[in-house]
Amino acid sequence: MLSSLATPIAQLTEKAGGDWGVYLEDLHTGEKLAFNENERFYAASIIKVPIMVAVFAEAYAGRIALGQTVKLRREDLVGGAGVLQHMTPGTELTVQDLVTLMIIQSDNSATNILIDLVGTESIRSAMQKTEMVNSRFYNKLMVVPAELEGYNELTAADMGSLFRYLATGKVLSYDSCLKMVAILKQQQHRDRIPLLLPDPDGEFIGMVPKWEFANKTGSVTKITHDTGILYLGNHAVTICLLNRGLEQKPAADVMAQIGRLVYDLYRQA
Repeated sequence: MLSSLATPIAQLTEKAGGDWGVYLEDLHTGEKLAFNENERFYAASIIKVPIMVAVFAEAYAGRIALGQTVKLRREDLVGGAGVLQHMTPGTELTVQDLVTLMIIQSDNSATNILIDLVGTESIRSAMQKTEMVNSRFYNKLMVVPAELEGYNELTAADMGSLFRYLATGKVLSYDSCLKMVAILKQQQHRDRIPLLLPDPDGEFIGMVPKWEFANKTGSVTKITHDTGILYLGNHAVTICLLNRGLEQKPAADVMAQIGRLVYDLYRQA
């Protein structure tokens, strides 16, 4: 099935220009469609998904609790995405709330607090356990050290591997994966892959949504990413799209068209 999308996706990405990493996987059949899937891209905010896994791993091991509170410090507050930068130092939030803000609003302050809480090695371990073999984690966000060890980098295939682990309950526990996917489904940044999809809500209150998308976006100047799992009927399809070299709007437009291609293919299946 996915192979039928190879030509239209290649045409869309070639016409748009820039560099693309593309990885699609039907999680039921294992069929994959990929272009430049092992090419490393600057991670931007999609690095926050393995950070979430690391936080849940520390909670699963009993070293932290999702319900424990963390006090905002002025030095934790950084710019970019998120609301915490505008909140009063001394405000207390739970670890669970920080993870939620990190994922659904891409809050950079929440992210850096969580990186400090679990440590670099925990994040690298989470990436290793989910077979993110070509990806790298080095730095907090919006804070560039004078002596830079390296950049946070990810590949489309590695993000596909991480989402496969989450969707199949193969990392930490079924319950942990269920909670992480539930957070990803609350994503508020929906201007890329799902942009052209129909309204997911049914005609009546309480109906099962037509589709759900558990995703995480990332963007900095001329870097635009969207990665996640599209749930449609009895199907679950991983869609990981990474781009560099384009302005955000044209890159997002291509991602939206690819999202619609996948939706139309599986809606009829």
